[in-house]
Amino acid sequence: MTETPRRPTEIKLRTTSRILEVSFDDGSRFELPFEYLRVFSPSAEVKGHGGGEGVLVTGKENVGIHGVEPVGHYALRLQFDDGHDTGLYSWTLLHELGRNQASNWARYLSRCAAAGYRRPA
Repeated sequence: MTETPRRPTEIKLRTTSRILEVSFDDGSRFELPFEYLRVFSPSAEVKGHGGGEGVLVTGKENVGIHGVEPVGHYALRLQFDDGHDTGLYSWTLLHELGRNQASNWARYLSRCAAAGYRRPA
């Protein structure tokens, strides 16, 4: 059985707090930090071309988003102020990133620590 794709009902770019707020038709609402979206970018640059975790992206604690471009009726292209603008954030991906935010972030922090990267306090 396949899950019905969720569709956003509202998308808010909150630049001061660096949050992309997305509400979906199933009633869920997620506040996705820009840093989280950047380090979990669906781009080949971050995902890599094989399996596994992909590239560990660090140093994006203060990254901003200066543009949000709809792509058809299925995704967004986010334009980060560090020049990154590849990778499409489909509605399904945004919902998954929201639903799995705590476990994804814990895994990311663990990878940072293993690589010797210390995030600023």
